[in-house]
Amino acid sequence: MIDKDINVLVIEDHAATAEVIERALVGDPGGRFNVQRVARLSDGIDRLKQQGIDAILVDLFLPDSQGLETFDTLFLAVRHIPVLVLCGKREEDIATQAVHRGAQDYLLKDHFDGYWLPRVLRNAIERKALEDALFVEKERAQVTLNSIGDAVLSTDIAGNVTYVNQVAESLTGWSLAESLGKPLAAVFNIVEGSSRIPAANPMEMAVRENQTVGLSANCILIRRDGFESAIEDSAAPIHDRVGKVTGAVIVFRDVSQSRSVAAKMSHSAQHDFLTDMPNRLLLSDRLDQAIGLASRHGKKLAVLFLDLDRFKHVNDSLGHRIGDKLLQSVAHRLVGCMRGSDTVSRQGGDEFIVLLSEIEHAQDAALSAHKILSVLAASHSIDGNDLHITTSIGISIYPDDSQDGERLIQSADTAMYHAKEKGRNNYQFFRQEMNDRAVERQILEASLRRALARREFVLNYQPKICLETGTIAGVEALIRWQRPALGLVHPARFVPVAEDCGLIVSIGQWVLREACRQTKAWLDAGLPVGQVSVNISALEFTNKDFLGNVRAILKDTGLAPCALELELTESVLMRDAEPTATLLRALSAMGVGLAVDDFGTGYSSLSYLSRFPVNTLKIDQSFVRDIDTDPNDATIVSAVIAMGRSLNQRVIAEGVETPGQLAFLRSHGCSEAQGYLFSRPVAAHVLAGLLETGADTLLPATA
Repeated sequence: MIDKDINVLVIEDHAATAEVIERALVGDPGGRFNVQRVARLSDGIDRLKQQGIDAILVDLFLPDSQGLETFDTLFLAVRHIPVLVLCGKREEDIATQAVHRGAQDYLLKDHFDGYWLPRVLRNAIERKALEDALFVEKERAQVTLNSIGDAVLSTDIAGNVTYVNQVAESLTGWSLAESLGKPLAAVFNIVEGSSRIPAANPMEMAVRENQTVGLSANCILIRRDGFESAIEDSAAPIHDRVGKVTGAVIVFRDVSQSRSVAAKMSHSAQHDFLTDMPNRLLLSDRLDQAIGLASRHGKKLAVLFLDLDRFKHVNDSLGHRIGDKLLQSVAHRLVGCMRGSDTVSRQGGDEFIVLLSEIEHAQDAALSAHKILSVLAASHSIDGNDLHITTSIGISIYPDDSQDGERLIQSADTAMYHAKEKGRNNYQFFRQEMNDRAVERQILEASLRRALARREFVLNYQPKICLETGTIAGVEALIRWQRPALGLVHPARFVPVAEDCGLIVSIGQWVLREACRQTKAWLDAGLPVGQVSVNISALEFTNKDFLGNVRAILKDTGLAPCALELELTESVLMRDAEPTATLLRALSAMGVGLAVDDFGTGYSSLSYLSRFPVNTLKIDQSFVRDIDTDPNDATIVSAVIAMGRSLNQRVIAEGVETPGQLAFLRSHGCSEAQGYLFSRPVAAHVLAGLLETGADTLLPATA
């Protein structure tokens, strides 16, 4: 309902017609019309520029304009004002065309009256206002639909496209103009991501079920040019005023990036970051699946547990960057020598697991293990370093060893430790007695961790005899473990366990401190103990705090550095010759004596050995045992004695047990000897008595 004065512009060159219009409007009972009249189109446009006009009545045939051109010119100038065309009966066709071009209506000149004309004008003005409001609403909706991130597409009840927004245009490759009236399947081409078959039509489902429905998971939209996008969507029915379904609207979005991120996160959660191999989580899943398949098909499967031998040395000597590259090289070779159906997994550190699915015989696993040993043993070229690495492999078989995946892994792990004990670079099948030993070892390790705190370790001391004077030249400190209720445990049983679990460093520090303390006590008591020798393990020697710990212990105990000798094996010394030489020179500069233990059993380079500040060579007892009966051993021992003399080094023979061995050593000029012929390792108070009485009581009567 219009509640204001209405300003009407009449563009009519016939005065009589204009007067009839004016009388009909001005005489309206509502009295709200103000009429202005011009005779020419140009005058009308000039008046419209002043604004304030609510409706226009125009004759299409004017002195300065004729026919549809009149309307087009006027409408171009005033699209926002309702225009009604005035015409005679013979001009009705032209007036109809004007309505098609935007006129609100047309009026026949001979049908004016005071009731009908005002109503027509009011209706035209209200209709124009409604059209404008709808246009604004439509524009607002259009802007909104084009500004949101989702694509929007609508169809009629027949499934033909009625609308697409700009995002939908981009994702489908179809513009609004091109897609209108096209079947939905032509514009919205979707397939299942895995099967690649056409996906269910969401519009049909929404119309059929008369409710909002979602697109099936893993759907792919194929753009007009063939480009593919992963999408998610929903479709909802469109209803008319009485609730009847007239079509559907589909809202969808490109989720390619989010799915890619999700896929990467899933991959990352199931794969090792360094090698991109399956990790524990994915291996466990694949192992469970493989067990299920093997069970159904009556097959076996094998789990191979690999641990690289002495990998820690690579990290310690060359750094973690080289170590990581070596692990990647190992991973690459492992994958390359396995079947596509097998799984190679990195468990962390230098441990790998290989799952051999559906094998016929246990021997198939042995063939794979042999192949792995061969492939990994070949030189790895890493940043100019030719690195050699071997591996120890444990094998368990389903269903022989277990029908549980985790137990199979544990059994293979147990077998791998036995491969280590067998000298490394080999494979071992799991046997039940291994598990019994593994349980025993676990108990041993747990007890070992408590032994230091409970002061269960003790040191025994074995004297070293100067073969020239017959006096005690020094002692070697040897650790023993006094387990409650179980008695004395020999080092051969617990030292390897301590090395494996990392306790050897703290145990070694205790040994060094206790040996230095006891030696200082003997010296303070006036006992001629000479030097005390302490064995140093590889893990101790390569520990970054080793040199500082030696200094601190000597300072704390008050023992002079010259009263201490450190014994290191050839393998320890030769692992990384240059850093080793630097550390040895620092120890020598402090006054600490240095001895090569078990000399002749390793792979030392004599050129490097001559550069090390070594004071003593200890001949391993394996050579001493048969020197008086085996010409080869006799030759080796005599050569070592001669070499030591030429290098101005003391030579000590270990494991001397017979007078014949002693006679041979003396005759060839060996400096010192130790062994059961003289004394077993004894407690500190027993050794104190030996120091008081002298070495005469230790020498055999025939000596």
